[in-house]
Amino acid sequence: MPIRKASAEWYGDLKSGNGNISTETGILKNTPYNFTSRFENGSQTNPEEILGAAHAACYSMALANGLASAGFKVNSVNTEDKVHIEKLDSGFTITKIEIHTEASVDGIDDSAFQKFAEDTKKGCPVSKALASVEMTLSAKLK
Repeated sequence: MPIRKASAEWYGDLKSGNGNISTETGILKNTPYNFTSRFENGSQTNPEEILGAAHAACYSMALANGLASAGFKVNSVNTEDKVHIEKLDSGFTITKIEIHTEASVDGIDDSAFQKFAEDTKKGCPVSKALASVEMTLSAKLK
């Protein structure tokens, strides 16, 4: 199996510094990030946004795979993650990830779909890596 790489470089102190994030594919290449975009409201990216994108992509793929492997026709899976970061006594902490997914799947009822969605929340590789973070799920059939 391949090993995926990403890198980040930071210049200066936390509040007034800035950095760049890159991925080996070049999809992110010297993409800027800073304190304001992470802890306030800035226009650059931040680790939580990227983490949310990674988890949402993994979740969508894993849910589609589980459904298709069970014989259902998957038309689409759309997932949005909301990653919460809070300042606790122990420091800044990712405290919760809200998973919101909608899927168009032929031949499945809502009860069966909810089971697949819940199993995927626990079983996709990125979910497993983030097992210490509370995850909530809202799953809807279109």
